[in-house]
Amino acid sequence: MMSYVAMDRLIERKAASDAKYRKELGGRPLRSHARRSTDAELLEKLRSFEIQLDRPSLERLCERALSAQEIAQSLMAGRRFTNRHQEMESDWVWICVDGLWRRWFPEMPSFERLDDRMQSGYELLAARQTTAAARVWLEAWSDALFLLRKDRIESIEEFDVRFRGTQSLFNWVQDLESELWNAGLQDRQFLRARIDVCGQLLEHFALGEDLITENLRRALADSHYELGETDRAEALYRDWLTADPQWGWGWIGWSDCHRFTRTESKDLNRAEELLCEGFAITEVRDRPDIAERLADLCEEQGRCGEAIEIRKQIRKTAPAVRRRLASTEAGPSCGKRPRLRSAMEVCRWISCQLLVLFCGRVRLKSQLPPKRLGEMNCVHAVAGRSSKDVAAAVCDNRGR
Repeated sequence: MMSYVAMDRLIERKAASDAKYRKELGGRPLRSHARRSTDAELLEKLRSFEIQLDRPSLERLCERALSAQEIAQSLMAGRRFTNRHQEMESDWVWICVDGLWRRWFPEMPSFERLDDRMQSGYELLAARQTTAAARVWLEAWSDALFLLRKDRIESIEEFDVRFRGTQSLFNWVQDLESELWNAGLQDRQFLRARIDVCGQLLEHFALGEDLITENLRRALADSHYELGETDRAEALYRDWLTADPQWGWGWIGWSDCHRFTRTESKDLNRAEELLCEGFAITEVRDRPDIAERLADLCEEQGRCGEAIEIRKQIRKTAPAVRRRLASTEAGPSCGKRPRLRSAMEVCRWISCQLLVLFCGRVRLKSQLPPKRLGEMNCVHAVAGRSSKDVAAAVCDNRGR
């Protein structure tokens, strides 16, 4: 079920662009109707529903609630309406409580104010005012933290069940960290704010090993790196990848720090080494994405032949082979991982493994002697297929 503030927003937006819909609304109460009302007029409206409130009594209610909707529902509990008009008019209770809460207790956030600030940020982004949106969203994040701590909410899922806003907290925090990065490219104070937000999210929520956790970790380390705190970024990635070496996008993120940074720490050789190190991990996740990143890196350095060869091998392979390759370790069966130092070594490894696989060998080998490698590179057809057709490919999926 959608919250009152989210529903009010949808109605207001539709009414603003649809004259027929505005007519159909009739006298339905909306928050915009109360903005020009005085405090006394809002209190009088509440009294028309036999609700007696003053500043001290409303403050006590606000201290225990997360939203004006929660207070309004408690005030109207047990009321029965004889017709639809009476039920619609009861929206005034929520509208009046929300208006008085904002005016009298601005230091006390509510779900309604949080929802408004979230949407104000989206509107500013649509107008391409990135830094202004970031400032509003940092205020919204402060509100969200207050509300989380106020009611000891321990998960994003629990928060969203109670919030039910125009946008979910789950989606919004990911937009927040992304836009803080964009704003940080113009004003570096937002990179520091991004570090704080990501750290608070990772500390407050038991997020587990899921996509949002991985994205927040990358955002945290990347911000340190862009601020010139390279030792801190390196330590974070090393710790995370020691604990979870199969995290493919962790290797990509670490490599990207060296590749895309605007600082003096740009090092394309180190970026390539990290991708190769990650590629060689047993059952590394998202190995196809690591290979694609390697191809991009080769292309960027003018090594177009290597880039073409890698892409040739990751585009045209049967699904069964892709699954097998994606789950195969890049190290030898004895458990010792090879040191893949360059994109071409990775490319040759993929090619050799698939040629061996199509020859019907049960055991995949990670490295072959130079003589044997040369022989295998000369193979033009295996089991009725050209070497181009059987070259290693795992799904062309870069979209993270």
